[in-house]
Amino acid sequence: MVKYPVKITLYILLLNLFCLTGCDDFQDFFTSAELDKRLAEKDSFKYLGPSPRNGTALYLKDQNDYSFIVVTDTHIKDGNAWGLEKIADVIKNNNKIEFVVILGDITDYGSAQDVNKFIEISDLFNIPCYPVIGNHDILFNNWKNWKNLIGSTNYHIEGNGINLFILDSANSFFGKQQLDWLERKIKSSGGNNFVFTHSNFFVTSINQRSSDAKERARIISMLRNKCDIVFSGHIHERYIKSAGNVKYITIEDYKDNKVYCLVAVKNSVVSYKFEKL
Repeated sequence: MVKYPVKITLYILLLNLFCLTGCDDFQDFFTSAELDKRLAEKDSFKYLGPSPRNGTALYLKDQNDYSFIVVTDTHIKDGNAWGLEKIADVIKNNNKIEFVVILGDITDYGSAQDVNKFIEISDLFNIPCYPVIGNHDILFNNWKNWKNLIGSTNYHIEGNGINLFILDSANSFFGKQQLDWLERKIKSSGGNNFVFTHSNFFVTSINQRSSDAKERARIISMLRNKCDIVFSGHIHERYIKSAGNVKYITIEDYKDNKVYCLVAVKNSVVSYKFEKL
């Protein structure tokens, strides 16, 4: 007898959530979860890095000595980027930094205003800035704003001595199509290889991770001895684990913690440290 009032209460709470967040179509929350539609936009870009657009090619000034920045969960909301523009000052003071990656939940709910705010700020960096899509970026079918303003959510950046693999895990899984693509690419990729995605892979204190155990096992197997670091975000805390001679680094959120990871590569040897603004 109790279960029906409980269900009704849950439905009311969900309805209130949609109303408070301004969702006009109750189905929008669910249609945004269509991974296949996002992957169909592969290799279609409106934005990758500041003008002039660099596309998927990356040229390192010195492939034997360079750095890059990784941040996550910026949660830009109503045009407020919580000081993300300060990353531009870090870049100005370190001429070895070649690019920036933002690991998803770039926006709080995927609005066009906030995607444009990301583009506006990343143009200040004057170096390529590679966006990763997160679960907040697809809320209420707003991944269409990503599609129209940025483009693909799964792509490969290839440079002289470096490969960046950007994966779409906004629904906490990857799908066979995407993992088949990664496996083909990683097999033939030399130099330093880095993987960037939103959902983390391992259980932490708050017990969140990508949802498919078989996918995690497959990724760990295919990346064994082929990848330097896998970066993720999502859980708003730092968590580092090694598996298959690969580091899996989850970074705390930028919005509240103002943390970024500075990665340095010298003569193919990778090191990293965490800095706070």
